[in-house]
Amino acid sequence: MVVKLRMKRFGRLNLPTYRLVAADSRSPRDGRIIEALGYYLPLMPREQEQLKLNAERISYWLSVGAQPSETVTSMIKRSGIAMPVRKKPVRGKSKAKPKTWVPPKKKVPRKPKPKPVVDAKGKPAPKKKK
Repeated sequence: MVVKLRMKRFGRLNLPTYRLVAADSRSPRDGRIIEALGYYLPLMPREQEQLKLNAERISYWLSVGAQPSETVTSMIKRSGIAMPVRKKPVRGKSKAKPKTWVPPKKKVPRKPKPKPVVDAKGKPAPKKKK
């Protein structure tokens, strides 16, 4: 299950309010959530009252691998919460020594088997003695 940090819309027509939530990525925008993490009131006149986030819970969800949307990422940075830096896995070199190069074996063509000599009646001819 992939957890996303995203916005859930509330409010009436022309007066939007949003909740910042942790939700399963398969659920719809205004559907089932796992946890509410704050709110955003875009039409609030005072900028200090527009955004309120629970920094402790957001940092927890980010630490366990939740993926924030672009809008939520900008809000998290705006509120001063540190975003974890994702490190790329470093591929270590193999500790085993490399095998020495051995040229491939040459294929030697097989000699064709001699066909048995047959006489006129179709019987095998007697072998010659030396």
